[in-house]
Amino acid sequence: MLLRNVLSKGLRVRNSSSYCIRPSVGLERDVEDVMEAANQFAKKEMYPKMAEWDKKGELPMDVLKKAGEMGFGAIYCKGDHGGSGLSRLHASVIFEQLSMGCVSTAAYISIHNMCAWMLDTYGPDKLKEDLLPEMALFNKLGSYCLTEPDAGSDAASIRTTATKKGDYYVVNGSKAFISGAGTSDNYFVMMRQDGAAPGAKGIFCLMIEDGTEGFSYGKKEDKLGWNSQPTRILTFEDCKVPITNQIGKDGFGFNIAMAGLNGGRVNIASCSLGAAQRSMDLSIEHLKCRKQFGKTLSDFQYNQFKLAELATKLVTSRLIVRAAAEQLDNDDPEKVALCAMAKLHATDNCFEVVNGALQMFGGYGFLKDYPIQQYLRDIRVHQILEGTNEMMRLLISRDLLTKDIFWSS
Repeated sequence: MLLRNVLSKGLRVRNSSSYCIRPSVGLERDVEDVMEAANQFAKKEMYPKMAEWDKKGELPMDVLKKAGEMGFGAIYCKGDHGGSGLSRLHASVIFEQLSMGCVSTAAYISIHNMCAWMLDTYGPDKLKEDLLPEMALFNKLGSYCLTEPDAGSDAASIRTTATKKGDYYVVNGSKAFISGAGTSDNYFVMMRQDGAAPGAKGIFCLMIEDGTEGFSYGKKEDKLGWNSQPTRILTFEDCKVPITNQIGKDGFGFNIAMAGLNGGRVNIASCSLGAAQRSMDLSIEHLKCRKQFGKTLSDFQYNQFKLAELATKLVTSRLIVRAAAEQLDNDDPEKVALCAMAKLHATDNCFEVVNGALQMFGGYGFLKDYPIQQYLRDIRVHQILEGTNEMMRLLISRDLLTKDIFWSS
């Protein structure tokens, strides 16, 4: 894989930027090399086609295969079955760079990686041997399936059920807002075991393959953004799934889902960083060229101060996301709250950055000839998925109010 070559040999060509919001600030040499490789991939393979993918509403399979050759299909999976064996920090900088090329496609890549990690961490050996090498190369695509039509933020209330019959589970129920649905090959589905305890303890995980009898898709949803990845409802009607496709032990599915989401929140926050970075770069170029009242827009103090505000939001977001990624690698006991903070802060503030950059373009920013409007549409959903930002506030406040304080009276 090319990422391993990058880490062993380094990169000869480096980005020459030196301003205060450059993404390489504070990175160790090996992480910066990986970042540069992802940046070059995004520039060459993704950014020129970003608008086209948005219109077509299809995953660019040819580019995903190239991403697999780079090592982007199983970034933080172990190397035993084709994973790249990198850290969550490496993954964060990769997703940030890829999202500069196309947020929607980069976000799907991040979801696919979450599924690959779940399989690598909790899956049975045979399933890992058969499936992980294919997922690492994007020969097989993965989708994460937790949300249901009546179970969103209250994820423990899911009603999709599985009844064990011999060597199979018979699954009935539905899932909603599933990214990659209809294109993915393997669906990592959280469901309730028939007769199990109510709430989180009754949930387990099955991997269900596309084409399984009794498994069908709803219509492709017409969305504001994230258009390069299809989204559909999944329906299971007496769907027979081999027991060998179980991921993790009985009653452990909710733990797997939440562990996946901790990383997913860092990944999605990283995708917001890329959109904000690219929007800042576009706005800086625009302000230096566009003239009104006899001078460039960059000469107006209001625009200078606004740029400074947006730059500060971007850099503070990047710092908190990378700190959360490192604590996730370290298995910090406060990782849940720290990942929630990273998602809350970065997705809210990066949306403000992109929106502020669009404002600097005036009416041009509203035209689809210019890419900022696509960044805006694509990252709006980051404040909703992987746990709404309202739920992030709940997770953070629960941590604060149920644990010992640092300096008690």
